[in-house]
Amino acid sequence: MTTSPVSLSGFAPAKVNLTLHVGPVKPNGRHNLDSLVVFSDASAADHLTAELAEDITLDVSGPTAPASGDPADNLVLRAALALKAASGTPKGTRLRLIKRLPVAAGIGGGSSDAAVALRLLTELWGVDPAHAIALAPSLGGDVPVALSGLPALMRGEGERVIPCVVPPVAALLVNPGVACPTGPIFRAYDAAGGGAGFAETDPPADLQDAKQLVAWLRHQRNDLEAPAIALVPEIAAVLETLAAQPGVLLARMSGSGATCFAIFEAIAFAERAGVVLKSQPATKTWWTAACRLGAAP
Repeated sequence: MTTSPVSLSGFAPAKVNLTLHVGPVKPNGRHNLDSLVVFSDASAADHLTAELAEDITLDVSGPTAPASGDPADNLVLRAALALKAASGTPKGTRLRLIKRLPVAAGIGGGSSDAAVALRLLTELWGVDPAHAIALAPSLGGDVPVALSGLPALMRGEGERVIPCVVPPVAALLVNPGVACPTGPIFRAYDAAGGGAGFAETDPPADLQDAKQLVAWLRHQRNDLEAPAIALVPEIAAVLETLAAQPGVLLARMSGSGATCFAIFEAIAFAERAGVVLKSQPATKTWWTAACRLGAAP
């Protein structure tokens, strides 16, 4: 006889936009996107535990918890309440979130947290997974792709998720610890007439390794990188520093910033670069995480 779990836990990894093509602003104020998305391993991730309980509660701890705001407004709590309402389950949960990823940093930490909450609670409560899939777009543009947990093309306003094959790569994620709010970045992009040449682009289906992936990525871009650098010049310093590290193949900003990533020939190069940055006065306060990018853990 199979017994139902009383507690489940999982990692909420960083989401990395290897590419980010942004269309012109639409009447609803949003934008169509075309982005190749991958996820970090557990080296760059928040962690969530869900236990069966009568009510729904959330405790948030960890090094970046203070920056994540009031737990009552946390996306994890919103996801749990929405799933309970949609599924009609009488069950509750005690949620414990350990925040390690920088907040509002272009790597979808909150969305990843919400996605893992939906996955864990679907199993813990024994409800139809279709509820989580239906709810995901309403929780945020990055939640559907984070719920899939697979390398994918994220399109539309984030609701179109097309899994694709991407070779796993070694990387270093770096955030300079400077606020880079999404709204002003998009407004600067719109003011400059951004999106006029927007088109969806499929990666080759036969990418075998990091070098082949990077060769294709060099012909792509992050459309928000230039407006983000104009508003947050520290991003340019991060990219310049990453590009100068031994073994680096490509350095680019993720999402709307300020987190940047560098793809390396091997994880040893990424780990070495992280140590170097932590040893230098100008960069020792930057958040760094050496990791492998691919499917979510």
